[in-house]
Amino acid sequence: MNRNLFIDLEKELYLFNHGEHFESYRIMGSKRSTEEAGSGWRFTVWAPNAKSVSLVGDFSDWDPIEMAEVGTTGVWSVFSMEPKEGQCYQYLMEDHNGTFTYKIDPYALAFEVPPKEASLVQDLPDKKWRDGQWYANKRRKSIYKKPLNIYEVHFASWKRHADGRSYSFQEMGEELIPYVKEMGYTHIEFMPLMEHPLEASWGYQITGYYAIAARFGNVVEFRDFVEEAHRQGIGIILDWVPGHFCRNGYALSQYDGTPTFEYQDANQAVNNRWGTINFDLGKHQVQSFLISNAMYWMEEFHVDGIRVDAVSNMLYLDYDEGPWTPNEDGTNHNRAGVAFLQKLNQTIFGRNPNMLMIAEESTAWANVTRPIEMGGLGFNYKWNMGWMNDTLKFFSLDPLFRKDHFELITFSFMYAFNENFLLPISHDEVVHGKKSLLGKVPGDRYNQFANLRNFQAYMFAHPGKKLNFMGNEIGQFLEWRFEEELEWGVLDNEFNPEYQHFIKTLNHLYKEQRALHEIDESQTGIEIIDADNRLETVLTFIRKSEKERDFLIVISNFTPVERRNYRIGVPYEGLYEELLNTEMQEFGGTWTMHQADMKTTSEPFKHYEHSLELTVPAQGTVYLRPKRIYGVKQRKKA
Repeated sequence: MNRNLFIDLEKELYLFNHGEHFESYRIMGSKRSTEEAGSGWRFTVWAPNAKSVSLVGDFSDWDPIEMAEVGTTGVWSVFSMEPKEGQCYQYLMEDHNGTFTYKIDPYALAFEVPPKEASLVQDLPDKKWRDGQWYANKRRKSIYKKPLNIYEVHFASWKRHADGRSYSFQEMGEELIPYVKEMGYTHIEFMPLMEHPLEASWGYQITGYYAIAARFGNVVEFRDFVEEAHRQGIGIILDWVPGHFCRNGYALSQYDGTPTFEYQDANQAVNNRWGTINFDLGKHQVQSFLISNAMYWMEEFHVDGIRVDAVSNMLYLDYDEGPWTPNEDGTNHNRAGVAFLQKLNQTIFGRNPNMLMIAEESTAWANVTRPIEMGGLGFNYKWNMGWMNDTLKFFSLDPLFRKDHFELITFSFMYAFNENFLLPISHDEVVHGKKSLLGKVPGDRYNQFANLRNFQAYMFAHPGKKLNFMGNEIGQFLEWRFEEELEWGVLDNEFNPEYQHFIKTLNHLYKEQRALHEIDESQTGIEIIDADNRLETVLTFIRKSEKERDFLIVISNFTPVERRNYRIGVPYEGLYEELLNTEMQEFGGTWTMHQADMKTTSEPFKHYEHSLELTVPAQGTVYLRPKRIYGVKQRKKA
């Protein structure tokens, strides 16, 4: 090895071994290199307890090329002029018992298509990005005050070719991006795109953290996809799984013959629920590996956000099924997991304050989205799983009995601002016998779609950013199936195209109306008019923007009974107009005309001095907005 290169690498590895190298992908894996012998490739891998490590591949007829340990760093490296880009390789690990095992390169940027498992020789090429306008626009306004409406996508099953092949990134760029833009979503969130052997895992059991799954494409194609999305005004979010990894023997498990990436304690290392292995989040090298990985997708691919999967699994020592090892004081908090998540968020936001770091956290752990200096985990959004469970349960009830469970739809207002919440109706809610969104709601097809429109209008008026899984917008009848494309054929049926048109209208309305997205993190963004009408099962509230005149009144009727001459209190005297009615004929309902503008009277309603009357459609939601109102200035002075 070139002596100067040896010294430089040893300095880099000092940071790696102390958990402070957050661009370790630049020195690990296969890298183009010009050294004294000429131009070739340098391969570098962390295997601290191996007796020996050798490089094997197509370029050596799979004969071992011995690697040398870099000082006492636990990292092995070798330079060779023989490899060519795209050739297969692996590392041959010898443990201290003399057992040899072929292993992938944890930092490989490409792999063979499963069930083949070799890493491919590849380095990341330079790219001249053309998305500067996107970044300029992102800096103009705080992410908290912007609309965030996510379309969650499983890459392989959004659309497929007639012969069953997945679309390429180029094809997805030509079809998915324009579709998302036309429908009015702001972001695409991909379920994990990283290399994984089993399609049925949906990508949540990863082997190659730095590679795009070969069945989908490659890193170059994905970069181009992200760039095109940005040029069309669409952000990209990636699902990421730093808590646990695929247990297949050729991958990270027992990497050098000992627990390397995982915990030493089997109770902590083995994830019984998912059949995976948990990362040892307290190990410095694992921190360098994982935080570098998040940085890699952010810096090298310009992704706009990372949704961190299964955060609860990293917070609790007893989250899994089976035996667990408590802390010395008997408690169940995973202190290493907490420290890792704080370090991750601090590092990411230190580099990019506009990044979206979203926690899929399913428990009542406090302060997930609070600053680290205040004892929080430092995320900027958390999935609101409580809202999701209660709301879906409520809408699955026979409307006759909803009055007896009205708290399911109103309780979320009590905690809506405890965190910066995102309201998710994700893939997890439409699989494993849970039925599609359409299948969850009662009634004939007309009433099912009326329920869905009502549900979505309530969801988009509720404080919190939004996420819907692909297929929700077309009223898919069957559960999601990862091995088939969405049921696009349902758009030939009655109600489905009208429902898709409604979702498109609602999505654009959400972006246009600042009252629906500008104040999601504060109580000042909402004012409850009446959440006590259990008997009629009607909920009324106001959503506000930062401008006092700019607000919306939301009236949701959760029963199939039309409420005529329904009185509600309003904050100002004047004239109000109907902005949205979920029962319009164009959406699949029966109403052919919007209601006439509504003038207030001085008849008080609860604590309001003024009120108005309207007709609230059966199983419908109405949005009203002020058209001409009085008294705003006087109220400000008070």
